[in-house]
Amino acid sequence: MTALAAELTPRAQQRLRYRRRFTRRPTAVIGLAGVAFFVLVAILGPLISPADPNATNYDTIFVSPFSAGHLLGTDDLGRDVLSRLIVGTRASMEAGVLATLIAALVGVFLGLLSGYYRGRLDTVMMRATDVVLSFPFAILAVGLASILGPSLSNAILALAISLVPTFIRITRAEVLGLREQEYVQAALVSGAPARVIMFGHILRNCLTPLVVQVSVAIPGSIIGAATLSFLGLGEQPPTASWGTMLSESQNYLSQAAWFAVFPGLAIALATLSFTMLGDGLRDVLDPRGDR
Repeated sequence: MTALAAELTPRAQQRLRYRRRFTRRPTAVIGLAGVAFFVLVAILGPLISPADPNATNYDTIFVSPFSAGHLLGTDDLGRDVLSRLIVGTRASMEAGVLATLIAALVGVFLGLLSGYYRGRLDTVMMRATDVVLSFPFAILAVGLASILGPSLSNAILALAISLVPTFIRITRAEVLGLREQEYVQAALVSGAPARVIMFGHILRNCLTPLVVQVSVAIPGSIIGAATLSFLGLGEQPPTASWGTMLSESQNYLSQAAWFAVFPGLAIALATLSFTMLGDGLRDVLDPRGDR
């Protein structure tokens, strides 16, 4: 440790160690750059879109990529593929990120209650979680979206409900271990309120695996959102999303393959970026330190 690092507070030294571990992992840095790129595109989409994503032009149907005025070509209605790809990033990012965050908030809260109070509450919650986990993630999300009705908000809700049991399980496992630690037992003996112990002592010490789980779950949510949109259960036409673009392209693969390639590539790159970032965070936050 350098003399400068030795002068820092323990918390600042920890942040410095995390930063150094992160920058030593090129895949994590690339993943962070990719995530930042897609988030910026999602935020600035309507502003940086080269054309109106919903404007049809029957004189320019299936224009090839790299043509004048249409860098990624056009679709079956003459709409600019690049513009729809850019604008569609927002729906895909919203579905993937919001669904995961909602699931994390609900799942962490329920997992805290289950692991802390245990007893009958824990038994009932775990059996309910087992029932939900018995269904594959994609099938459960499709079923819930079908019941709720086709829309982006309902797709987000369906994905969130499907992810909640995973966060409950992870949080409960962490809480059961931390609850037996000496500092938690000391807080119990001192008469500290349950909410202080749960949120002030236990939750803050199990954030690392939860942060990693969030970054790992987002890619699955992005793919799930694209699947729902592909099946007509997510974002509805003419609003652009990567899943709807894939759905619209399936009848034209032989004559306009680029129509499907570009949204598929966007989904692959977005999920890869979040996966690389999640793997990097798992290594950086590993309590075993530098490896």
